[in-house]
Amino acid sequence: MVKVGLTGGIGAGKSEVSRLLASYGAVIVDADKIAREVVEPGTPGLAAVVEEFGEDVLTPDGTLDRPKLGGIVFADPAKLRALNAIVHPLVGARSAELEASAGPDAVVVHDVPLLTENGLAPLYDRVVVIDATPETRLDRLVRLRGMAEGEAKSRMAAQATREQRLAVADFVIDNDGPLEALEPQVREVWERLRGA
Repeated sequence: MVKVGLTGGIGAGKSEVSRLLASYGAVIVDADKIAREVVEPGTPGLAAVVEEFGEDVLTPDGTLDRPKLGGIVFADPAKLRALNAIVHPLVGARSAELEASAGPDAVVVHDVPLLTENGLAPLYDRVVVIDATPETRLDRLVRLRGMAEGEAKSRMAAQATREQRLAVADFVIDNDGPLEALEPQVREVWERLRGA
């Protein structure tokens, strides 16, 4: 088994790279998806978030109001640390379960947005960083995701710098250009991971 950490700043294109890697046969463990699962209604994770941040972070139907919580934690580093202290151990436990169920010859790709921020690079055999300039990422967040520019900038500022991410990379995929330029790079990295 080859354990791969896949990361990149918000708007860099991790989802598209994950999709391509999955199409080649990688087992994808998506930390963002798991982070949503561990705070679904009725979970201990959601109960802990409500205990920390109050009932105001719930929608009328009892689900987590992610935009509201995001507005709170991305504006206050201490609150972001408190949220991470709740969610990250739960995500880690679920990720380990999914990895354990993959076969011995699998390439298991952990899609971990905060890999650099949380010092997780040593947990993986290889780290792949999806890189794009801050300008490109901001444009994608505003134009494609419909984020307000201020919100996009605050989320970007809450993450590691581009230089910090590149410092932990074994492979860098440049996603500053068009989609057609991405696939050949991802395929090349996949071939190298299969040979690892």
